[in-house]
Amino acid sequence: MKARKLLMIPGPIEFEPAVMQTMAVPTPSHVAPNFIETFGRALELMREVWCAPSGQPFAIAGTGTLAMDMAAANLTENGDPVLVVSTGYFGERYAEILRRYGAAVDVLSAPPGETVSLDQVEHQLKQKAYKLMTFTHVDTSTAVLNDARAFGELGGKYGVLTVLDGVCSVAGEEIRQEQWGLDVVLTASQKAVGVPPGLALMVVSQKALAAFRNRQTPVCNYYADWGNWLPIMEAYENRKPAYFGTPAVNLIMALQTSLDLIVQEGMDARFRRHRQTGTAVRAALKAMGLNAIPSGDAWSANTLSAPYFPEGVNGGELLGHISAAGVILAGGLLPSLKTRYFRIGHMGAVNRSDVLATVGAVESGLRKCGFPVESGAGLNAAQQVLDTE
Repeated sequence: MKARKLLMIPGPIEFEPAVMQTMAVPTPSHVAPNFIETFGRALELMREVWCAPSGQPFAIAGTGTLAMDMAAANLTENGDPVLVVSTGYFGERYAEILRRYGAAVDVLSAPPGETVSLDQVEHQLKQKAYKLMTFTHVDTSTAVLNDARAFGELGGKYGVLTVLDGVCSVAGEEIRQEQWGLDVVLTASQKAVGVPPGLALMVVSQKALAAFRNRQTPVCNYYADWGNWLPIMEAYENRKPAYFGTPAVNLIMALQTSLDLIVQEGMDARFRRHRQTGTAVRAALKAMGLNAIPSGDAWSANTLSAPYFPEGVNGGELLGHISAAGVILAGGLLPSLKTRYFRIGHMGAVNRSDVLATVGAVESGLRKCGFPVESGAGLNAAQQVLDTE
């Protein structure tokens, strides 16, 4: 009997077997020729996955919050006007990070499940000459998806640097960084990129690097300073050893393995697969009578879903039944709604069988909680979407 449960949370996710095998390889020196080649190749592959052929990749030991911190530390100075577009917990976090570096932060917030309209954002950009605009592509707390392409276009129109927090979207949702004019696209390894936790990843445009080089004051975070890390990234990509801080060697090796698999799948095919998976999960939830935080399909993420617990159903009891059925889901995160909803991650290596197993576990759990769900309703809805070519 298989003892391990299926991990369907919004990160860490289920990882490809080849990635886990790479993690188990004996750790080489960070200046060994084979590791230098691996690190250099991983940086090159990041450009392909981010769709940013002239961007500068960074792969640093840390979390997604470090990636957010690095963009803020390097691109803002005391008093710089910054606009944060917030659709949940992580938008508010970004505002707090930016304030730590002395930025003059304005926040445009949406009610839970909604987006800030592009008209609102453009109106705000007309009011003030902002240096930087940040937005969360998919907020992990709400499953709300923002229009990354439109934000890139607004940034270009008003001469504002754009930072996309793609922690829950890179390598899952469609992102074409260079074509869409996005200056920084950041993420963490444990989401759709498909590598265990421990890497802060980002690709930076040449425009953003120029703004960094034109700073008037030192970066106020020694570890996050691009000035320390840029020579390291350039050296490894040129297949030369370099040192500032010891890289997370096994994680970098796993990153190269995962990025190779992603590129082999093809970015268009990968975006299409995630759209189909997200649509299938949403269809299943609706068929089971569950509402979700995103108020419209147009701004519902394809990498995770955030359904409400039905009226009269105890959330802890439901998640317990789902876990007993062999699937681990996540509870709520947004403080104002924390006990009213749960989250399902469906990104990266997640396949058809994983989706159907998850839907079946939710369906079974709802019935055990006394919620009237027609047997097979969610499964049939999901299968109809997944069977569509």
